[in-house]
Amino acid sequence: MIPRIYKGKLKRIFPLFFISLLVVNLAGCEALVKKFTRKSKRTEEVQMVLAPEEYKPTLSKEELYRQYLMFWKSWQSELVESLLQNKSLKKRVDCANEAIKNLENMKRMLIPEKQKKLDVYIERMGLLKDRIASDINGMNNNTNRERAESLQMSIWKDFSFNDIKNFLL
Repeated sequence: MIPRIYKGKLKRIFPLFFISLLVVNLAGCEALVKKFTRKSKRTEEVQMVLAPEEYKPTLSKEELYRQYLMFWKSWQSELVESLLQNKSLKKRVDCANEAIKNLENMKRMLIPEKQKKLDVYIERMGLLKDRIASDINGMNNNTNRERAESLQMSIWKDFSFNDIKNFLL
């Protein structure tokens, strides 16, 4: 049984509760309904049209030679560092191959007299690469590093851009 004190309060609260429920029901909860209704996803598909364009760099002979020279120098320096830090055989051989490739690119831009001189260095780099490739354990890294540094200084001295700019094709 409910005590009398609470029965009087319930008689007063019940009509207020009933009236507020009626007001909320009549007013509706449209905002609440909007929150929970699923909205259709209408996305406009934008079609992208890509027209293939061929990029042809228009570098002058001098700029190309400088670019190949800088590429060679960075690969040669990386070769020296990889020999100094005893990096993997694959890394050492890749550095040597890339240095040789850039020397050959430089060679194509020179007059025949300078090409012959650069051929000697390319041959020496090829021998160095073979020595590096055959040195699986890295026992001769110090010797190979000294040879690589010596080649780097010689090639830089003889084929820097300032010395060679008059001998470009």
